[in-house]
Amino acid sequence: MAIPVTEIRSGNAFIYNGKLYKCVEYSHIKWAQQARVRIKMKDLRGGSTTENTFNVDEKVERVHIEFRPMQFLYSDGDAFNFMDQENFNQIALPKKLLGDTASYLKEGFVANIAFLDEEPLEVTLPAAVELKVTETTPGFKGDTVSGGKPATLETGLTISVPFFINPGDVVKVDTREGKYLGRV
Repeated sequence: MAIPVTEIRSGNAFIYNGKLYKCVEYSHIKWAQQARVRIKMKDLRGGSTTENTFNVDEKVERVHIEFRPMQFLYSDGDAFNFMDQENFNQIALPKKLLGDTASYLKEGFVANIAFLDEEPLEVTLPAAVELKVTETTPGFKGDTVSGGKPATLETGLTISVPFFINPGDVVKVDTREGKYLGRV
C-alpha cells in the first residue's frame, strides 16, 4: 500500500527504491516556501543507515513487520540460536544480523525479533538489561579522579563502572549506548 512520506514515523518499515528500510528519525522541515521531509533510515537487509530528503507529495510502500518474542538459547560459532515462545520452533541467526546486540545476550534472555513473512530482519532488545560483573579491578578509597574503572560482564562485554562495583555485582546496562545505569 503506497502512502505519503508524511505518514512515516519512527519505527515504521517501508520500501523505497526497491529496498526495505526502517525509519530511525523523522523530521518535517520547511525550505524556501516548500515543505520537505527528512528521514534517517536503516536498510533492514544491508544494515547501513542513510538520510534522505523527500518532497511531501512523494509516496513509499508501507510494509507490515511482525515482532515475535524469542528466547536466546545459545551461540554456536557465528550463529545465535533462538526459540519461539509460542510454538517452540528454533531458528539460527547469523552474528551479522545481530550486530552489537550480541554482546548483551545471555542464555534465557527474551528478545523481540522482527520478521517480514518468515524472514528475520532485526533483533531488538529492551532499553536496559541486567548483567553480572565477572571481572574488575579493586577500587581504592578516595580514587575519584578517573571517574570509573573497566568491568567485564558475563557476556564478555566491557564497560566503565563506578569504583564501588565489585565482581559478582549485578549492574543495569543501557543497550543503546553500552553505558552503566546503576547497580541492581
